[in-house]
Amino acid sequence: MISFVAVIFTAWHVFASFLWIFPPSPLRQLVPGNALTSYMLPMFGQSWSVFAPEPINGDYHFNVRALVQEDGDEEVTGWVSATDVELSMVQYNLFPPRAGIQAEELASTFKGSWGELNEEQREVVALDFFEADWEAHLKDELESQGDENDLVDDYLVQDHRATAYATQVAKAIWGDDVVRVQYRVSRQNVLPFIDRNDSEAQRPEPQTVLPGWREPLVEEGQSEQDFADVFRAQYEKLQGSKQ
Repeated sequence: MISFVAVIFTAWHVFASFLWIFPPSPLRQLVPGNALTSYMLPMFGQSWSVFAPEPINGDYHFNVRALVQEDGDEEVTGWVSATDVELSMVQYNLFPPRAGIQAEELASTFKGSWGELNEEQREVVALDFFEADWEAHLKDELESQGDENDLVDDYLVQDHRATAYATQVAKAIWGDDVVRVQYRVSRQNVLPFIDRNDSEAQRPEPQTVLPGWREPLVEEGQSEQDFADVFRAQYEKLQGSKQ
């Protein structure tokens, strides 16, 4: 009986992986509802993004700094690469945690949503928002600069996520003295294929997005302490390896 169940499960897993990895087609309708997505994510998620015709050709980075209050004085910290800290959890690890790719994925989705905004809206994003109900003010300002409210709503979701994540990173490193946070998202393309054998070739300059300062944002129900314990320990480990 156990062997029979194992065979059935293996057959299902191979079939589900085939449907998931294969380019989207009507074959996916063989699995009803969201059963395929629910099974494959987050444990078995895969994509074609490493293959032609449009392979991954750039790196995303998510950096955080904060305005902290020390002894009555406010001071701006240096930038911390959340991406580098997380990726250090993945390197040389046979069982890499999902926590090792959060910042990179966040940077990618944020830059995509930001890229859909018009020039006037991007200028709004670069402003500081840290008063009461700052997200509502940001929404009003963005909507006043364009007619595509769906694009604004999509961006606001990413701004919220990025600010909440930046808040956790800032508090993990600098504690409860954090007054405001700022994050920076960048994408740097790899060397063009035609230059692969050129020893003097250099990667293109990063494409950087720098929103303004934001009021710290803490999601309800999350454990700041658990995040801080994991992230700070990895950050200190990475800093020690650079010395």
